Amino acid sequence: MKLELIKYDLFDKYKADVKVMPAEILKNAERSELKVDYFDFYDSVSSVYSSKIEGEDVDFDSYYKHKFLKVKFKADYTRRADDLFKAYKLIQKKDLSAENIFQAHSTLSRHLLAKTDQGKIRDNIMVVINSKGGIEYSAAAPAIIKKELNKLFRDIETLKKAELSDLETFYFAAYIHLVFVKIHPFQDGNGRTARLLEKWFLIKKLGDPAYSVQSEKNYYLKLKDYYSNLRKLGTDYETLDYTKCLDFLLMTVNSINDGEV
Repeated sequence: MKLELIKYDLFDKYKADVKVMPAEILKNAERSELKVDYFDFYDSVSSVYSSKIEGEDVDFDSYYKHKFLKVKFKADYTRRADDLFKAYKLIQKKDLSAENIFQAHSTLSRHLLAKTDQGKIRDNIMVVINSKGGIEYSAAAPAIIKKELNKLFRDIETLKKAELSDLETFYFAAYIHLVFVKIHPFQDGNGRTARLLEKWFLIKKLGDPAYSVQSEKNYYLKLKDYYSNLRKLGTDYETLDYTKCLDFLLMTVNSINDGEV
């Protein structure tokens, strides 16, 4: 299997750190306890916690009431989470493709970016600033974004066609998330899109049980580790060291094994 940006070389170490096969846990997960639609419930979980990672002031209890009990809140309170919810609904009926990824970003960024930037590759430099005002990370330069994205999209197509074990599926899903967020192709909404991509790949490979993987919630609950593991690769796209990404790749699969489905 020939891949361009995504690497397989850490898989043996990854496998050694996983104690229980996650797909078996997912297959045994109970749906009957849910009093609302299975897919809508977990799309709501994904939308709220992915939004909270980005600093949105929305909690799941309130969003649940808004979505399922029709409790009315101010529009600004739920608007961006609603946009992200719509993007998660897209992945139920859309193939994982470059065109649909841009459509998903356009949907989730409706109230985040100007219309001219929704689903559009940025043409400016992009740096992530930390809480102290320093440069945390310099993303891919505008001149190479399209080329790097095309490499990633080709890798995704290769992986979609490949016969993967359940564990390989989790490994590559997290890797897709990581590579995308490091390219940082949009003006904003990169993290939201990257986390959606991880879930999208899991669903396309593992089917409906993957909806219950609460990866976004896990990343939020372990936010310090999430950002720390992202930082380990380096501060500049051109010099990233992917040999240091194992801790990041393990976050979702280990949360399932810890019972945090």
